[in-house]
Amino acid sequence: MNIDINTLRGLLTLLLLILFICLFAWAYSKKRDSAFSEAANLPFADEELSLRSGAQKNTATSSEQKGETA
Repeated sequence: MNIDINTLRGLLTLLLLILFICLFAWAYSKKRDSAFSEAANLPFADEELSLRSGAQKNTATSSEQKGETA
């Protein structure tokens, strides 16, 4: 059996198509929905943490200006 470059290209294309279909099925499966939703909300959780720490810094700064120690 002679395998030329075009046969290898065809097999590689078929392999990549199968991998793409598997990746697509994995990404859109119902089992992964909750994990992807949680990952999608991570930037917003980070903003909430920075807002909370900013509010704590502002409270500490105002108490220091009044002469109080935290």
